[in-house]
Amino acid sequence: MTSPIQDTILSMLAPLAEGKSIDPMNVAKAIQPERWQQILGHVRTNAIELAREGKVVILRHNKPVNPEKFRGVYRIRTRLEGDPTSFEEAPEADVEGDED
Repeated sequence: MTSPIQDTILSMLAPLAEGKSIDPMNVAKAIQPERWQQILGHVRTNAIELAREGKVVILRHNKPVNPEKFRGVYRIRTRLEGDPTSFEEAPEADVEGDED
């Protein structure tokens, strides 16, 4: 069962070409245009949950990262063949929180 935020993430990813990603800010604006900043944390939480389920990948600097450990600016993309399937395999290079 998915939440409305998860449904929005998945519906925004569905029409994109393979390998394209979305900005979490755009997800928040699609759900709550006037007060989108207030739900950015919820978008992050829901994106992490979808990543745990293997439905999406969290990206930093256009590389998949461990959804349990990343910090800072991120994007969301549909999982591709060859993407890490477990958190241990995800690159750890961007956990320090450096910005894009």
